[in-house]
Amino acid sequence: MSPEEWAGLTLVFILGAMSPGPSLAVVLRNSLSGGRRQGIMTGIGHGIGFGIYAFSAAAGIATALSIHESIGMILKYGGVMILVWLGLIFIQSARNGPNEDVQKNDETAQNRQGFVQGFLIALLNPKILAWMLALYTPFIEADVDFETLVAMGFLGMIIDGTWYVTVATVLTTGDRIKKLKSISHIIDGSMGILMFIFAIILISGAF
Repeated sequence: MSPEEWAGLTLVFILGAMSPGPSLAVVLRNSLSGGRRQGIMTGIGHGIGFGIYAFSAAAGIATALSIHESIGMILKYGGVMILVWLGLIFIQSARNGPNEDVQKNDETAQNRQGFVQGFLIALLNPKILAWMLALYTPFIEADVDFETLVAMGFLGMIIDGTWYVTVATVLTTGDRIKKLKSISHIIDGSMGILMFIFAIILISGAF
């Protein structure tokens, strides 16, 4: 992969980590219920799980591409449809307005539980699968070598883990969570627009 392609993949991982979804909800809940340490452990677990997911997905997509050339086209247009679907979901969420209700868990969870929860949500989150199929595929070639696959997984793990650890740290500092919840509809709307933009870029062949 060229430096430009690595830069593009880095951007995809960053935007994927930042987009709202089940993963953010788990990190948020654990940060609120168990404090900063549990939130950080959740973020670390999620990062490791995502790294494994990124490696496995890249290997699987590369294998599929090597079987038949048409697989790439199927994945491309399937990714476009997924992006449009995600965009509609985010826009609808934005139209519902801000959601300032913060649910707290009364039970005190252990840090190990936070780690396991973060790890599992990274593997079971359907948004991650959709994101992988939509924007991960263009960076993978049928003849990609093992070292590149490992590097892609490691890059995803570092970016994803760093983001969620940062989120847990920031959210447990001061009274910032209420402010973020008050503009959640703006964040959702922005992400929805980004989904549509990426769909256009993907279908135009710019990726």
